[in-house]
Amino acid sequence: MEVDNRKRLPSLTGLRFFAAFSVFVFHVMLPASPIPPYKPVNLFSDPDIAYDAAWVVGKAGFLGVSFFFVLSGFVLTWSWKPGSSKLQFIRRRVVKIFPNHLTLWVASMVLFAAAITPWKAWLPNLFLIHAWFPQNYINAGVNTPSWTLSCELLFYVLFPFLIPVVLRIESKYLWYCAAAMVAGICVIVLLTAFVIPSSEKSELTPIPVLQLWFGYLFPPSRLFEFFLGVFVARIVQEGRWIRVPLWASLAAVVAGYVVAMYTPFYVGFVLATAVPLALLIGSAAQSDLDGASRFLSSRLMVRLGEISFAFYICQGVTLFYVRRTMDAATFSAPVAVSLIVALFLLNILAAWSLFTFVESPAMRRFARPKRVAVVAEKVAS
Repeated sequence: MEVDNRKRLPSLTGLRFFAAFSVFVFHVMLPASPIPPYKPVNLFSDPDIAYDAAWVVGKAGFLGVSFFFVLSGFVLTWSWKPGSSKLQFIRRRVVKIFPNHLTLWVASMVLFAAAITPWKAWLPNLFLIHAWFPQNYINAGVNTPSWTLSCELLFYVLFPFLIPVVLRIESKYLWYCAAAMVAGICVIVLLTAFVIPSSEKSELTPIPVLQLWFGYLFPPSRLFEFFLGVFVARIVQEGRWIRVPLWASLAAVVAGYVVAMYTPFYVGFVLATAVPLALLIGSAAQSDLDGASRFLSSRLMVRLGEISFAFYICQGVTLFYVRRTMDAATFSAPVAVSLIVALFLLNILAAWSLFTFVESPAMRRFARPKRVAVVAEKVAS
């Protein structure tokens, strides 16, 4: 039984905020900032608390990023209309990410990046191709969180050309295709561990720079997550989704997270949590279709989900830059927790401002050709 893909899935929007928040808690506990001179972000003066907090949330950033990549594949497939213009699709997606990116790029350059970033780093970052470079000063330069947009840009360019092929796959083969994407993720892990040559150790991780780049940052390496989301969307559309309760899929995500904590570092990038995240996204979508969603589809969660992209992309300034201005100062637990809450609220405020005054106006003004927008306005009036 095919499902109407025009039905809205608010629970997925609500889940987006938790993914963005998981990246925030990961970033705020980092023992080393991605901004030179790589001083600690973690605010706790007690070394035991600082270590334990960083260890507990040490895979949260990987989890959040992987969620967004799988979700991108799902949402784009769910909303795709056969026969849609490839150019208009790419235009809309570029308008979705570039205004926010350019705003934070300028803010980062003005506040700190221009003084410490050579043109070889800021120029690729400007055009969102910086994650293709293995050098850490390039792929993590300027506004550090923007590396994921290099991956998303690749997804957006490939999607309209490949989705017609995906739509021709018979429904009985879709689960096998999803399994093939998981196998592809396994191949990336094996290549990272046994083929990618050793190099200098990363400032931010316990593994070499080249392994971090290929296994985590390199855009083609993340395509399997994206297409896992594509096939999960098709499975749900075709009415072939397995009935996994939402609580069970959440438990699977927690279990995957624990596996990531106790396995080799590069396993925690994607492999440990990819299947649980796919289950969570598919189950949340099915919950919406069944009319069973409540909390995740509430007005508050949907609103927070709408600003989640802005919440994520602002962290390079509202967290890393603000922490940099504090030098390497650390604090007692109560003060550190208060500062973390303050940084979170600052990030929420910045995200709301970016969404309200940049992202939304840009989408209204530039996401569609002028002629189509004018016709739509006349019809609405």
